[in-house]
Amino acid sequence: MPSSYERLAELVDPASTVLLTVECQQGVLGPDSALPELAHEARASGALNNIARLVAAAHDTGVQVIHAIAERRPDGRGANHNARLFRAAERLPVQQLSGTAAVRVAPPIEVSEEDLVVRRLHGLSPIQGTDVDPLLRNLGCRTLVVTGVSANVAIPNAVFDAVNRGYTAVVPADAIAGVPSEYTPAMVRNTLALVATVATTDEVLGCLKRPRRRT
Repeated sequence: MPSSYERLAELVDPASTVLLTVECQQGVLGPDSALPELAHEARASGALNNIARLVAAAHDTGVQVIHAIAERRPDGRGANHNARLFRAAERLPVQQLSGTAAVRVAPPIEVSEEDLVVRRLHGLSPIQGTDVDPLLRNLGCRTLVVTGVSANVAIPNAVFDAVNRGYTAVVPADAIAGVPSEYTPAMVRNTLALVATVATTDEVLGCLKRPRRRT
Protein backbone atom coordinates (compact mmCIF):
# COMPACT_ATOMS: atom_id res chain seq x y z
CA MET A 1 0.00 0.00 0.00
CA PRO A 2 1.44 3.42 -0.93
CA SER A 3 2.37 5.75 1.89
CA SER A 4 0.59 9.07 2.42
CA TYR A 5 3.61 10.83 0.94
CA GLU A 6 3.54 8.62 -2.15
CA ARG A 7 -0.15 9.35 -2.59
CA LEU A 8 0.56 13.06 -2.26
CA ALA A 9 3.37 12.79 -4.82
CA GLU A 10 0.96 11.22 -7.30
CA LEU A 11 -1.45 14.11 -6.80
CA VAL A 12 1.15 16.87 -7.03
CA ASP A 13 2.32 16.16 -10.57
CA PRO A 14 3.79 19.35 -12.07
CA ALA A 15 2.14 18.58 -15.41
CA SER A 16 -1.36 18.77 -13.95
CA THR A 17 -0.95 20.87 -10.80
CA VAL A 18 -1.62 24.57 -10.32
CA LEU A 19 -0.61 26.59 -7.27
CA LEU A 20 -3.17 29.18 -6.17
CA THR A 21 -2.33 32.06 -3.85
CA VAL A 22 -5.38 33.73 -2.33
CA GLU A 23 -5.43 37.43 -1.42
CA CYS A 24 -1.68 37.54 -0.79
CA GLN A 25 -1.66 41.25 -1.56
CA GLN A 26 0.05 44.17 0.12
CA GLY A 27 -3.18 45.69 1.42
CA VAL A 28 -3.90 42.44 3.26
CA LEU A 29 -0.49 41.01 4.19
CA GLY A 30 1.85 43.97 3.79
CA PRO A 31 3.15 46.35 6.48
CA ASP A 32 0.28 48.76 5.80
CA SER A 33 -2.39 46.08 5.86
CA ALA A 34 -6.06 46.90 6.25
CA LEU A 35 -6.16 43.81 8.48
CA PRO A 36 -3.07 44.09 10.72
CA GLU A 37 -4.02 41.14 12.94
CA LEU A 38 -4.27 38.85 9.93
CA ALA A 39 -1.06 40.23 8.43
CA HIS A 40 0.77 39.65 11.71
CA GLU A 41 -0.53 36.10 11.96
CA ALA A 42 0.49 35.28 8.39
CA ARG A 43 4.01 36.48 9.08
CA ALA A 44 4.43 35.23 12.65
CA SER A 45 3.14 31.75 11.80
CA GLY A 46 5.50 31.45 8.84
CA ALA A 47 2.60 31.08 6.40
CA LEU A 48 3.64 33.99 4.20
CA ASN A 49 7.20 32.73 3.97
CA ASN A 50 5.96 29.23 3.18
CA ILE A 51 3.76 30.59 0.38
CA ALA A 52 6.82 32.35 -1.05
CA ARG A 53 8.77 29.07 -0.88
CA LEU A 54 6.01 27.21 -2.71
CA VAL A 55 5.77 29.89 -5.40
CA ALA A 56 9.55 29.82 -5.92
CA ALA A 57 9.50 26.03 -6.24
CA ALA A 58 6.59 26.22 -8.67
CA HIS A 59 8.59 28.62 -10.82
CA ASP A 60 11.58 26.27 -10.74
CA THR A 61 9.57 23.16 -11.64
CA GLY A 62 7.23 24.61 -14.23
CA VAL A 63 4.08 24.47 -12.10
CA GLN A 64 1.62 27.18 -13.08
CA VAL A 65 0.94 29.83 -10.43
CA ILE A 66 -2.29 31.82 -10.23
CA HIS A 67 -2.54 34.78 -7.87
CA ALA A 68 -6.13 35.58 -6.88
CA ILE A 69 -6.53 39.22 -5.87
CA ALA A 70 -9.57 40.88 -4.26
CA GLU A 71 -10.04 44.53 -5.14
CA ARG A 72 -12.68 47.19 -5.62
CA ARG A 73 -13.22 50.19 -7.84
CA PRO A 74 -12.84 53.61 -6.20
CA ASP A 75 -16.56 54.19 -6.77
CA GLY A 76 -17.44 50.76 -5.35
CA ARG A 77 -19.43 49.88 -8.46
CA GLY A 78 -20.19 46.15 -8.64
CA ALA A 79 -19.01 45.41 -5.10
CA ASN A 80 -21.08 43.41 -2.63
CA HIS A 81 -22.91 45.09 0.23
CA ASN A 82 -24.98 42.10 1.37
CA ALA A 83 -22.89 40.92 4.33
CA ARG A 84 -21.39 42.46 7.43
CA LEU A 85 -17.89 41.62 6.17
CA PHE A 86 -18.31 43.80 3.08
CA ARG A 87 -19.75 46.71 5.01
CA ALA A 88 -16.86 46.55 7.50
CA ALA A 89 -14.32 46.48 4.66
CA GLU A 90 -15.75 49.73 3.29
CA ARG A 91 -14.78 51.50 6.53
CA LEU A 92 -11.20 50.20 6.75
CA PRO A 93 -8.43 52.83 6.54
CA VAL A 94 -6.67 50.89 3.75
CA GLN A 95 -8.82 50.12 0.71
CA GLN A 96 -8.04 47.41 -1.84
CA LEU A 97 -8.47 49.80 -4.77
CA SER A 98 -7.76 48.71 -8.33
CA GLY A 99 -4.41 49.96 -9.61
CA THR A 100 -2.96 50.81 -6.20
CA ALA A 101 -0.06 49.24 -4.30
CA ALA A 102 -2.58 47.55 -2.00
CA VAL A 103 -3.55 45.06 -4.70
CA ARG A 104 -0.01 44.10 -5.70
CA VAL A 105 1.28 40.71 -4.58
CA ALA A 106 3.02 41.07 -1.22
CA PRO A 107 6.72 40.34 -0.74
CA PRO A 108 8.46 37.99 -0.24
CA ILE A 109 6.24 36.30 -2.84
CA GLU A 110 7.70 36.83 -6.30
CA VAL A 111 5.61 37.06 -9.45
CA SER A 112 7.07 35.73 -12.69
CA GLU A 113 6.04 36.58 -16.24
CA GLU A 114 4.42 33.14 -16.52
CA ASP A 115 2.17 33.68 -13.51
CA LEU A 116 -1.48 34.53 -14.02
CA VAL A 117 -3.09 37.24 -11.89
CA VAL A 118 -6.87 37.06 -11.55
CA ARG A 119 -8.64 40.06 -10.02
CA ARG A 120 -12.20 40.07 -8.70
CA LEU A 121 -14.48 42.95 -7.78
CA HIS A 122 -17.12 41.00 -5.92
CA GLY A 123 -17.90 38.04 -3.71
CA LEU A 124 -16.00 35.91 -1.23
CA SER A 125 -14.45 33.27 -3.45
CA PRO A 126 -11.38 33.44 -5.68
CA ILE A 127 -12.99 30.82 -7.98
CA GLN A 128 -16.75 31.36 -8.14
CA GLY A 129 -17.59 34.05 -10.70
CA THR A 130 -13.95 34.64 -11.72
CA ASP A 131 -11.66 33.50 -14.53
CA VAL A 132 -9.88 30.96 -12.32
CA ASP A 133 -12.01 27.92 -13.21
CA PRO A 134 -11.79 28.28 -17.02
CA LEU A 135 -8.07 29.00 -16.73
CA LEU A 136 -7.58 25.82 -14.68
CA ARG A 137 -9.46 23.77 -17.26
CA ASN A 138 -7.49 25.24 -20.15
CA LEU A 139 -4.27 24.50 -18.26
CA GLY A 140 -5.24 20.85 -17.83
CA CYS A 141 -5.28 21.19 -14.06
CA ARG A 142 -6.27 18.18 -11.98
CA THR A 143 -4.79 19.20 -8.62
CA LEU A 144 -5.10 22.66 -7.11
CA VAL A 145 -2.73 23.57 -4.27
CA VAL A 146 -4.48 26.27 -2.23
CA THR A 147 -2.49 28.77 -0.16
CA GLY A 148 -3.05 32.22 1.32
CA VAL A 149 -5.67 33.95 3.45
CA SER A 150 -7.91 33.87 5.14
CA ALA A 151 -8.64 30.53 6.74
CA ASN A 152 -11.80 32.20 8.02
CA VAL A 153 -13.45 32.89 4.66
CA ALA A 154 -11.63 32.83 1.32
CA ILE A 155 -9.59 29.65 1.79
CA PRO A 156 -12.58 27.39 2.62
CA ASN A 157 -14.47 29.04 -0.24
CA ALA A 158 -11.64 28.21 -2.63
CA VAL A 159 -11.37 24.60 -1.46
CA PHE A 160 -15.11 23.95 -1.62
CA ASP A 161 -15.39 25.55 -5.05
CA ALA A 162 -12.42 23.55 -6.37
CA VAL A 163 -13.84 20.27 -5.10
CA ASN A 164 -17.32 21.06 -6.43
CA ARG A 165 -15.78 21.60 -9.86
CA GLY A 166 -13.97 18.27 -9.87
CA TYR A 167 -10.44 19.32 -8.92
CA THR A 168 -8.45 17.62 -6.20
CA ALA A 169 -7.56 20.19 -3.56
CA VAL A 170 -4.28 20.05 -1.64
CA VAL A 171 -3.87 22.39 1.31
CA PRO A 172 -0.42 22.97 2.86
CA ALA A 173 -1.76 23.75 6.33
CA ASP A 174 1.27 25.85 7.24
CA ALA A 175 0.80 28.02 4.13
CA ILE A 176 -2.60 29.41 5.11
CA ALA A 177 -3.49 31.78 7.93
CA GLY A 178 -6.53 33.12 9.74
CA VAL A 179 -7.47 34.77 13.01
CA PRO A 180 -7.36 34.01 15.82
CA SER A 181 -4.32 31.77 15.46
CA GLU A 182 -6.00 28.77 17.07
CA TYR A 183 -8.87 28.89 14.60
CA THR A 184 -6.83 27.79 11.57
CA PRO A 185 -5.72 24.34 12.80
CA ALA A 186 -9.22 23.63 14.12
CA MET A 187 -10.79 24.57 10.80
CA VAL A 188 -8.26 22.49 8.87
CA ARG A 189 -8.79 19.47 11.10
CA ASN A 190 -12.57 19.63 11.28
CA THR A 191 -13.48 21.01 7.85
CA LEU A 192 -10.81 21.08 5.15
CA ALA A 193 -9.44 17.64 6.01
CA LEU A 194 -12.84 16.21 5.06
CA VAL A 195 -12.63 17.45 1.47
CA ALA A 196 -8.95 18.17 0.73
CA THR A 197 -5.58 16.48 1.10
CA VAL A 198 -3.86 18.28 3.96
CA ALA A 199 -0.07 18.38 3.91
CA THR A 200 2.84 20.55 4.98
CA THR A 201 4.81 22.96 2.84
CA ASP A 202 7.88 20.73 3.07
CA GLU A 203 5.88 17.71 1.90
CA VAL A 204 4.55 19.58 -1.11
CA LEU A 205 8.01 20.94 -1.88
CA GLY A 206 9.39 17.41 -1.71
CA CYS A 207 6.79 16.26 -4.22
CA LEU A 208 7.51 19.11 -6.60
CA LYS A 209 11.23 18.44 -6.53
CA ARG A 210 10.92 14.66 -6.62
CA PRO A 211 12.21 13.10 -9.88
CA ARG A 212 9.31 11.83 -11.98
CA ARG A 213 9.23 8.16 -12.83
CA ARG A 214 9.66 7.48 -16.52
CA THR A 215 6.92 5.51 -18.22
